[in-house]
Amino acid sequence: MGSGCALGFLKCFTCGLGLTLPLLFARTRNSPWLLPPSSKSYNSYRRLCVFLTKGPHMPETWVDRPRSGDGPLYRQVREALLREIAQGRHPVTEPLPSEQKLAARFGVAQGTVRRALDEMARENLVIRHQGRGTFVHAHGPDRDRFHFFHLLAADGERRLPTSRVLSMTQRRVTQTEALALSLSPQARVVEIKRVRDLMARRAILELIILPDDLFPGLGDLNKTQLPNTLYQLYQDRFAVIVHRAVEKITAEAAGPDDVTHLGLDRGAPLLRIERIAQTLDGTPVELRISRCDTTHLAYFSDLL
Repeated sequence: MGSGCALGFLKCFTCGLGLTLPLLFARTRNSPWLLPPSSKSYNSYRRLCVFLTKGPHMPETWVDRPRSGDGPLYRQVREALLREIAQGRHPVTEPLPSEQKLAARFGVAQGTVRRALDEMARENLVIRHQGRGTFVHAHGPDRDRFHFFHLLAADGERRLPTSRVLSMTQRRVTQTEALALSLSPQARVVEIKRVRDLMARRAILELIILPDDLFPGLGDLNKTQLPNTLYQLYQDRFAVIVHRAVEKITAEAAGPDDVTHLGLDRGAPLLRIERIAQTLDGTPVELRISRCDTTHLAYFSDLL
């Protein structure tokens, strides 16, 4: 490291994973300062966080052990497992370690682990298969079909749209996108623009923004390689599992892009849906803006 920098250790807030990771400090005279989000080194550090906390190279010794006084132990085990799943440490194709192994690793009783897994199963976060073990609840065509898609056809039937990718580019994040995805101003993102058809009609114009460091190599794919259901791609190729999404819905008038790609008249009413998708630990991983022609559609939400 250069003479102007020192290496410190601090609770990592950048990646939101609750792990102790090295942070760079820039030293001004005798006063150390944490690198700000506007620093050029910030994105390099964020990529380091992603590398250190994703995949099989993650050390088994890096475990947040439950501690008395921090709430019920089974809850702490649950939160630790959710962090590990969000970090990609438990592939959906492999069972979680046995209750006995998890108990030994977390330093708790086996019954505590069982209670944590039972709660996760009730929340549909994991699935127990008799004789095979406990697996992370995976995205698949059946689950994605309507879990995150809420537009209903005029005849009341739910149909999954088809997709045509218009463009896929890599660029610097905008201020609005950086705020939505908790990125630094210098971060790079992948932008996907596509049209989705329902009932043989152009219905939705989508703009999807993804942090480049969470999806390495995605921007290098040919647009024809992108599947219709992107969440399964995030899971299978990048170990990023979308657990929940927050949506904001507004009514807007059609602009030039809507006229071109949806065939609407300028000023025609449409539904704008802004969605931020999050992983199990609450990390925002996708910003999606959908502009919907609701002439033959309605927004449907089943509230439990």
